[in-house]
Order: sequence, then structure tokens, then C-alpha cells
Amino acid sequence: MLRSDAVPVYLPGAVLRPVEREILYLASLAPSGHNTQPWFVKYIEPFHWIVCSDRTRWLPVLDPNQRETILSIGAFLQNLRYAARHFGYSCAMDLSARSNQDENIAIVQLKPTANLTSYDISGIKNRRTVRSGYLDDPLRKADVNYLINGEKAFVHFIPCGSREYKWLERYTLEANRIQMLRGPIMEELSAWVRFSSKEIERHHDGFTVDSMEINGFEGWYARHFLDKADVLKSSFAEKSIDKVSDQVSHSGGWMLITSTDESVKKLLEAGMRMQRLFLKVREKGIAMHPMTQILEEPALHQSAHRFIKVGHHIQFILRVGYLKKYPPPVSPRRPVETFIKA
Repeated sequence: MLRSDAVPVYLPGAVLRPVEREILYLASLAPSGHNTQPWFVKYIEPFHWIVCSDRTRWLPVLDPNQRETILSIGAFLQNLRYAARHFGYSCAMDLSARSNQDENIAIVQLKPTANLTSYDISGIKNRRTVRSGYLDDPLRKADVNYLINGEKAFVHFIPCGSREYKWLERYTLEANRIQMLRGPIMEELSAWVRFSSKEIERHHDGFTVDSMEINGFEGWYARHFLDKADVLKSSFAEKSIDKVSDQVSHSGGWMLITSTDESVKKLLEAGMRMQRLFLKVREKGIAMHPMTQILEEPALHQSAHRFIKVGHHIQFILRVGYLKKYPPPVSPRRPVETFIKA
């Protein structure tokens, strides 16, 4: 099921102006763990909002300290800034949060500004996490330089065949295996899997059959016959581990994104940095797949910092590789009015 960007939902009493709705919808196309979309927006007045963390959309088992929640909100803020620029607005953001658990994260004010360099929002609309079908060709040096340009202190490329590459391949699979065999993590995952079209239409979030890249007859069967209980079965875990094993064996390298510390400010900046990278890869025919499981397992997280010496705190582990053909986006998104609070 392809995501439809063409039909906005207008709810009774909505206060948003059309351009505000468009900017916030584009912001919401940011990636998030399990596609939980862990944000909402408090509406103060036109073009003056507070971007907030929605605790009902946290992943307390997988992300107990809400590190990944803040990173996702950072990606949302980067999209918001780009979308505002597209429509001729400068965007001022003031940090509100002191901890990852605070509700109010950033105060945002947009002002119409002449002579702004426009931003092409097609990249935001077409961004997609692609998990499979990577070619084994190493990323070309020119493409790596283009992707990292201006971010060398915080974006690091791990080339094919290096010691670090082999370590990431091995322990990404191991981290997935650990998680797939841990009941509470799988129960949390099952709450965000949307097998049927009715579930997608009801929630507009989560993992769908298409976003999990379950194709052909297997995809048809999953849509019509699987439910959340099936996620907890050993057969689901075994198939998932096999898929991850195949995925990590094919890539053009890995990208790491780091931060100088783990304050809210630096996590937001890391999320924004990741989104900037994500919005550049497609134009080079490169796919990017966040595979953060190592960072979610404390022992492996510590090992990663000991083995991969990048000098800062690793916040994202991203598998990258060339594709023959880029597929369209499929992850559902909530209508804007459902995450606005007046």
C-alpha cells in the first residue's frame, strides 16, 4: 500500500492555516523507531507552536531513557525547518526541555522572510527506509564526500571490508537475535505492527507489511491472516533473524552519526543531522537503513565505543548501499489534526 500524500483530513474546529498544515505534515514524514511518530504540537497562535514529546508513543522497553524519542523529534524539527523554508518562512527554535522525559521540547516561531533560498520538498516526500535489495558495490568516494560534506566531525563512514565493518555486520545480527528472543521487546513490537488495511486506516502509524518489505504471497497472507499474536511466535522471530542476516551481508558500507554528549540539545542536533543525511542519499541512488540494535543493548553499546573509536557518542548506526531502483514511500502518517493540541 503506497502512502497517500494527496488527501489531507480536515477535522471540525481545526485552527490551522493551510500552509501551517502543510509544513507540519511534511515535518511528520520524519522517521521514528517502530514508526511511532512520538510527537505532538501545542498550538499557541498562528506560526507559533511548541513541539512536544508524546509519552503515549514512547517505547519504554526498547528505549527506556527516551534517547531515540529525542532523536526522532530532532528529525521532525529538521523537516519542519526545511518545509518552512520552502514556503518562505524562517524558523526560530528555542529549546525547552532539560531532560529526555520533558513534554515540551522546543518552541518554534515562523516568520515570512524575503529572499530565502527555497528548499525542494520532494526529498522529504520521497524519503524512505529501504531494508533489502542493496547492491554489494562499495560507496564511491565522491558520493561519501558529498554525503558527509560539512559534517565530518559527526558523520563517519565505515567502508566495506574494514575491521569496523565486519564488527558491525556481526554484532548487528547478534543484537537482533538477542532482541527477537526477549519477550518484553517482542510484546512491545507487536503493539506497533499493523498487518491489515483496517489497522493502518485506524492508526496511521507503526510497521506495516509493506514497510517491513514482506512481499508477494507472503505479504498477501500476512495482511489477511496474521495478527499481533503471531509476532510473538518463534516462527516470526526466526524469519526476522534470517532477513536481518541477509540484509547485513549486503551493503556498500555503514555510516555512524555521533554527538559530543547526550544532553537533549545534542540529541536533537544528532537527529537533525541524521535527517539531513537521509534527505541526501536518494539523489545518489543510495538507500539508508537505521539499524540501532547494538545501541539498544548496553553491553554491545559499550563494546561499540571501545572497538569503533570515533571520539564521540554514537547515536545512529546506518547501513547504506546502492539500489538498482528506488521504491516509493509506504510508511503511513497521522493526519496533522490528530497531533495538534490547541
